[in-house]
Amino acid sequence: MIASLTGIVQHVTLDRVVLEVGGVGYLVHATPGTLAGLRVGDSASVATSMVVREDSMTLFGFADADERDVFEVVQTVSGVGPRLALAMVAVHTPESLRRIVATEDTAALTRVPGIGKKGAQRILLELGDKLGPPSGGEAVPPGEVSAMPASDAGTVQVVEALTGLGWPVKAAEDAVAKVLAETGAEVVAPSDVANTLRAALRTLGGNRG
Repeated sequence: MIASLTGIVQHVTLDRVVLEVGGVGYLVHATPGTLAGLRVGDSASVATSMVVREDSMTLFGFADADERDVFEVVQTVSGVGPRLALAMVAVHTPESLRRIVATEDTAALTRVPGIGKKGAQRILLELGDKLGPPSGGEAVPPGEVSAMPASDAGTVQVVEALTGLGWPVKAAEDAVAKVLAETGAEVVAPSDVANTLRAALRTLGGNRG
């Protein structure tokens, strides 16, 4: 199994990256938050998990080993495959998911696209203590958002990431606008793309009704 990759970023899209390692280009699926920190031509390292099926071998990449481990653990729940597991770590940090399980917070879990109330209850029941106890730290540290031109790439990147996950453009823009209004910022700073994306995903999940 491939547990990690370090190489040169050859290509980045909304949901995947191609890393060249030793002359071989590895296609790695990842969360928008992880991809936000990658730049074409730069060297990068990602923790990885390989999902093997009868007709495919797919690599998933993560910012760190903890995120990868949580991705693998949640897939032990019946009905949770790689795509849904990836959505879970895209919306919630590992620490946030531990807290959600510990407090049986079904509402927070239903903010993940694809998880309804009954599904959330089943996931919480089956996960039990598999993720371990929460440490008590902040799930999503507040980022510092600086004022930038209206065409700021950070804002555009968050909107594109949301639409890449299946949300309509208008809904994505409204969610980002709501998050920015809550922080008092006008646009998303590049350093705060991941935090803003998580907050927007929670907003969209909470508005599903």
